Amino acid sequence: MVGSEDSFRALLEAIVEVARSIFGARASSILLLDEETEELVFEAVVGEGEDRLLGTRFPAGTGIAGWVLATRTPLVIEDVQNDPRFARDVAEGTGYVPKGLMAAPLLHDEGALGVLSVLDRPEQTLFSLQEMELLGLFANQAAIAVDLLLKARKAEALLGDEQDDLGVVAKLASAVDALEGERRAAGVRLLDELATTLGARGT
Repeated sequence: MVGSEDSFRALLEAIVEVARSIFGARASSILLLDEETEELVFEAVVGEGEDRLLGTRFPAGTGIAGWVLATRTPLVIEDVQNDPRFARDVAEGTGYVPKGLMAAPLLHDEGALGVLSVLDRPEQTLFSLQEMELLGLFANQAAIAVDLLLKARKAEALLGDEQDDLGVVAKLASAVDALEGERRAAGVRLLDELATTLGARGT
């Protein structure tokens, strides 16, 4: 996973780009849940607002995206202005207020990771059931990429802490994994001994 964050982020960007193109939408985005701050973060954006939305945060329980995340239910809204779940202040804060949208939760291993949204359809006024199913397929692919992205971030955070015992062990494990034959077997024995020592120290 280490060093792969850029590639996973590029995959997310490709997903929203294809989604926007297929649905003929003005914009498409992926919002990820930051569990530590309980916020939704724009992780990939294409189309309207892409120059200013990336990295923008807002409370996870807010607006239509927050509802989709909490209920784990896909949603189609043709007129967001008249929907009680719509958070106009949040939308105005991003600089882009959509008229209609289609959103699906990103689910992986029983967890809700975020939301995939497609905003405004200039060519058509209504989203069809078939398109909703297609968005669900995009959401499934995005959820896999998001899970890999989050794992890559955790791995990099672990390896980046030089003073942390676990960081040292993780670096050593990465080096051992690259070895072959007897050298790898010897490295695995060393890791076993190290794990035992660290475990005993923690008791």
